[in-house]
Amino acid sequence: MKKIFGLVVLSMVLTAVSVAQPSGPEQPVSIPILAWMGPPAEHTNSGRYKELAEAGFTCSFSGFPNADAMERALNIAKGAGIRLLINIPELKTDPEGTVKRFKDHPGTAGYYLRDEPNAKDFQELAAWVKRIRAVDDNHFCYINLFPNYATPEQLGVSSYREYVDMFVKTVPVRILSFDHYPVTVSGIRPEWYENLSIISDVARNARKPFWAFALAVAHNQYPVPTIPQLKLQVYSNLAYGAQGIEYFTYWTPKSTTWNFHDGPIESDGRRMPVYERVKLVNREIRAFSGIFVGARVLAVGHIGPAIPRGTKPYRLLPPFSEISAGEGNAVVSWLENGANRYLVIVNADIENNMMLSVTVGGSTPVRRLQKTGDSVSVPGTDTMVVSPGDVAIYSWK
Repeated sequence: MKKIFGLVVLSMVLTAVSVAQPSGPEQPVSIPILAWMGPPAEHTNSGRYKELAEAGFTCSFSGFPNADAMERALNIAKGAGIRLLINIPELKTDPEGTVKRFKDHPGTAGYYLRDEPNAKDFQELAAWVKRIRAVDDNHFCYINLFPNYATPEQLGVSSYREYVDMFVKTVPVRILSFDHYPVTVSGIRPEWYENLSIISDVARNARKPFWAFALAVAHNQYPVPTIPQLKLQVYSNLAYGAQGIEYFTYWTPKSTTWNFHDGPIESDGRRMPVYERVKLVNREIRAFSGIFVGARVLAVGHIGPAIPRGTKPYRLLPPFSEISAGEGNAVVSWLENGANRYLVIVNADIENNMMLSVTVGGSTPVRRLQKTGDSVSVPGTDTMVVSPGDVAIYSWK
């Protein structure tokens, strides 16, 4: 659908310029959480940006009519702890002058260039990125790629892997972003995890972090998102190594093509039930930032009777001797972050609980992390019920 508008060190740098709070010894880095279509230009006020920050977002993207409106939004958003992607016509017509104006503003997160480009646009985008980076190489240029269910005509090449590979080789962006909305009224798209696998693999080979989406607004074949649906998307993204989470959309768009409704904020400015759902999920993933920000994926696979297309069965690694999801399906990811190792298991079912059983082999001390910030020791076999779309995380050194 056309929307209407890695390297660990690099990942940490990008996070530092993108999150709402400054990083440093006195304050831990938080995972970037981007609101696609944050408060519109006509709703630029401190109340709306504080509302955005209270929902757990760290940065936002909206369209603004000119540079003066953009600067006013930056000033107001900064006061709420939100950073913005620069998105104004002048960024295209006068990239150097526009970047010079905004590159030192503390509210600047990066520069929005294009959504879902065709491969035929890559050379033009590469030239645009180089002009921006020649003036400001501290903030990132943002280009969002198609999902793998796009047609060859949309992609401009014959295969999705060719599309992503060509983009990485041609356009010198510092992060990869792609959209894929897996939850439909008919169930989970069968090609979703294949898409995550491709992006994760390309990003790792290119030594670039990637960001990934969760769908927060209902339209056409996409239902009003529930908490399990939101959790499944964000925790699966993080298990595959995503270094930023994006929501499409925060403010419900007006469209004559798509029947958008029930986003976190309705088109008339009303706060909807999805706002509280997104807020809850964001609170959880921000609390887990220390696990996921800068993490390296050692292995990721799937367990259960239905292994998704384009993925592999999980590979058992020490210190665990057995992992069982009962009759359920799960994502199983092994992460490394500094001196710590993590086992991340996501219940891939948005309707049913998962009966999880994890057995530790050997003498390595393992703990299961809890969302309260506490942890419990796992002396042998640990069993628990994982709610639909939810996650269980184990840690050891």
